[in-house]
Amino acid sequence: MTWFKKKKMSEQAINNEEILEDILDENGEKIPVNKKEFKEKKTQEPVKSAREIELETALKAETERREAAESKLVGVQAKFEEIKTQMERETQEMRARMQKTLEDRAKQGQFNFLITLLPVLDNLNLAIDHAEKDSSLEHLLGGVKGTARSFEQALMSVGVEAVPSIGTDFNPELHEAIDMVETEAENDGKITSEYSRGYKFGEKLLRPARVQVGKGLANTASE
Repeated sequence: MTWFKKKKMSEQAINNEEILEDILDENGEKIPVNKKEFKEKKTQEPVKSAREIELETALKAETERREAAESKLVGVQAKFEEIKTQMERETQEMRARMQKTLEDRAKQGQFNFLITLLPVLDNLNLAIDHAEKDSSLEHLLGGVKGTARSFEQALMSVGVEAVPSIGTDFNPELHEAIDMVETEAENDGKITSEYSRGYKFGEKLLRPARVQVGKGLANTASE
């Protein structure tokens, strides 16, 4: 009886040793676990092959590479937007400076032209003053001619040129024929008189000269 009891107790101790194993939970407390079942479960876990490990490593590396590339792309896009905004701002500032420069030049041109007109006004006032002191036609005519010459000089100083007329061939691009007069055959088509002077500014025609054009006697007879 004593031997059987000892044997049973020994087997029970062995079973207890095989069955129970202490492990710790999240709070650090021991949890009894069936050691045999734990080993079986551990044995049942799939073992990864070298090829699977290699593929997982390659996939992880590729994922990290793509994430790094995406992060770099975001940085490049942000830099592009920054440069674009800066260029737009600089372009607007340059356009504003150019506009101001053009306006300043236009105002300066107007200022210079007004300065050239002041002598014309002076001559006109002098002509009026002389006419009041001496009402003779000669003095009045001299004052008017002087005013006209000073005004033409003012126009020439800013690039205005008179259109040649009397004695030149009629040019419909520069002249406007008001009437015609019979002339010698060699003067056919030539301008014989000018009613109002034409002017050009550079290559642009400000206004055509209003003229009289000669018509040869031979042409008149044939008609």
